[in-house]
Amino acid sequence: MNGRSLLVLAMALASSSASFAQTPPPMPAQLKPVAYKVVDGNKVDNDTLQGWRTWRALACERCHGAKQEGLVGPSLIDAFKTLDKNEFHRTVFGGRVDKGMPDFSTSQMMQKNWENLFAYLKGRSDGKINPGDLHAIDSN
Repeated sequence: MNGRSLLVLAMALASSSASFAQTPPPMPAQLKPVAYKVVDGNKVDNDTLQGWRTWRALACERCHGAKQEGLVGPSLIDAFKTLDKNEFHRTVFGGRVDKGMPDFSTSQMMQKNWENLFAYLKGRSDGKINPGDLHAIDSN
């Protein structure tokens, strides 16, 4: 094989292996508005409940605290006073590795629920959702 053939083969292999890598979901052109419904502080709509479940499953409290008030990671109660969905998306799907924030781009759960997690954290920051266990609005 000559040098040119090897180059073409190497480029083909590189592009084919890249197609198997997981990438974060693209930012939607139109983000849906942040919406959460809460009753009595601990009953929420199903999407927000999925956001809370994502929080729990990915163990975000290890760094941000069980009440999102910060530990080794910053307080999300404070951050969500100004953080928008674009910045949140960039953070969870790119991480801030230099500060200890992992990149969750390979997490299927995060890919499916990042907007729900944003809604949950926004509700916590707004003081509408209480810390602790949540339940569906329609549950008893």
